[in-house]
Amino acid sequence: MQGIALKYFMEVAQAGSLSGASKRLHVAVSAISRQISALEHEVGAALFERAPRGMVLSEAGHLLLAHARRTQLESDEVLRQISALQGKPQDEIRVGASEGAAQGFLPVVMVDFRARFPGTRFSLHVVTPPEAARAIARGDIDVSVSFNVDPVQGVKVLHSWRAPVYAVMRADHPLAARSSLDVKDVLPYPLALTDDNSTARRLLNRTCALEGFELNAALVADYSPALHGFVRHSDAIMFAGYISVAWRLEEEGMVAIPIASPELQSRNLQIQTMEGRLLPESVIRFIDYLKAGIDKMEAGAT
Repeated sequence: MQGIALKYFMEVAQAGSLSGASKRLHVAVSAISRQISALEHEVGAALFERAPRGMVLSEAGHLLLAHARRTQLESDEVLRQISALQGKPQDEIRVGASEGAAQGFLPVVMVDFRARFPGTRFSLHVVTPPEAARAIARGDIDVSVSFNVDPVQGVKVLHSWRAPVYAVMRADHPLAARSSLDVKDVLPYPLALTDDNSTARRLLNRTCALEGFELNAALVADYSPALHGFVRHSDAIMFAGYISVAWRLEEEGMVAIPIASPELQSRNLQIQTMEGRLLPESVIRFIDYLKAGIDKMEAGAT
């Protein structure tokens, strides 16, 4: 398979149409179409289904796209290694994570990692779990630390921990001495909630629907420091995974209490990467650091 044909194929797959790929590549639609047709002839299968509003990958197309992305990443890694031989190390690790992990946990792990491997440069992308999965599958990031409930195509889970949702409140809150809570216990208090894009909020909504409760939020925000500030200065309660709050509980005089609900216990914290990809050594080393850090944090939660 020729490199130019694969390049055009990947652009059409991302743009969703020949015209969209043409604008991105500054190449005539007819030239792109010829390369796609030649590639389909070479692999012996249609790579796209021609739809009224664009082009949708066929099953064969999905397989080839995954292969092309892995090949491109491995080629990039070879070029990086060649550059390192010339005395120009370029160890960059692209990480995707939820806002909670990005605020406290990940910076500490990155600092520890750089203390041992000073040439490392990080690129951190704060994204939702679905966005992290899409970025992993596209090859835009190397590794993600994400909450997840369901398997995602094209994503390999390297490590997974049960990540229940906790109720977070001030240490002098009336419920703070409890070892666990039911959802109904927190409903009489003001609630500080994330928006519907977070896994914690979606699981909370599902729990309330199943149990016949209604959530009456005093604050809804997609910015966790605002939620923490609201809780720290009132008798409000917020909901989060332990990794999102562990670093600030003692510092801000708050506690995290598990909620006894099957739905709110069903979430996992995962270290994810692209399925089938041959990872660079630097990324493998960093994943080992991530795992050790999460293991240590989880031990403190029990």
